[in-house]
Amino acid sequence: MGMEKKDGKITPPAQKQQKQPGVESKMIPEPAVIRDNYRGSSKLENKVALITGGDSGIGRSIAVHFAREKADVAIVYLEEDEDARKTRSMVEEEGAQCLVISGDIGDREFCERCVEKVIGEFGALNILVNNAGEQHVREGIKELDIEAAERTFQTNVIAMLYLTRKAADYLKEGDSIINTTSVVAYQGRKYLIDYGATKGAIVGFTRSLNEDLAPRGIRVNAVAPGPIWTPLIPTTFDDEHVAEFGKSTNIGRPGQPSEVAPAYVFLASKDASYISGQVIHVNGGEPVSS
Repeated sequence: MGMEKKDGKITPPAQKQQKQPGVESKMIPEPAVIRDNYRGSSKLENKVALITGGDSGIGRSIAVHFAREKADVAIVYLEEDEDARKTRSMVEEEGAQCLVISGDIGDREFCERCVEKVIGEFGALNILVNNAGEQHVREGIKELDIEAAERTFQTNVIAMLYLTRKAADYLKEGDSIINTTSVVAYQGRKYLIDYGATKGAIVGFTRSLNEDLAPRGIRVNAVAPGPIWTPLIPTTFDDEHVAEFGKSTNIGRPGQPSEVAPAYVFLASKDASYISGQVIHVNGGEPVSS
């Protein structure tokens, strides 16, 4: 069973998973990780990347694309061991090394240990991808679960501070940081108020961190995905919402992780050597103001 076509627009069938961050192998269809005709050209050769949320979805796709571009990678994930093992296998099939680290990035000491493990394993850290995130649907501010909102900020924003602060001890000229924000930061969603706030904070974090690190030759950018088909979707929304997911974009369908990850390759590579403090929007043709 694959994507369904309704009104000429391709969408996933109705489905639901009960627990975030979700399991990629249970999705119908499974997200596309990398195009068969994507040819690496050693853009990231001799680089080491640390990717949070790297077990599935956009994070998995970033890891595999980086590996095809000759980077070694470390992926950090919460508890989806099966997805993490598959990602490691996919990275290793590309001829790269993959360090797998499980734990909660909401914990400062864990984040610091993650960076230290990367340095201990590879001897360097060149690319930090702050990608992990969570979201919870609540219809309006009066229905907002404050405890869940605090947790969302801890995962989506505070963890970035933990990781970046530690990584900055090892990053050097020519290295880069890439943060995952969202179209929601620019358009808003009344049912994702706290999530939207975190993604707006990430935009501000990216721009301010650029002011700090760009003079050292460390570039800081972000990617703002639109509706991308990842495990976060069936774990967040009900099956009816999933069946309509992505149809409202101008392209008329959800995007695949394989359509987002090349933006991270670009920002991490020398092709983007004069780009810092910017956001790339990969959202199916939705106009946004920067």
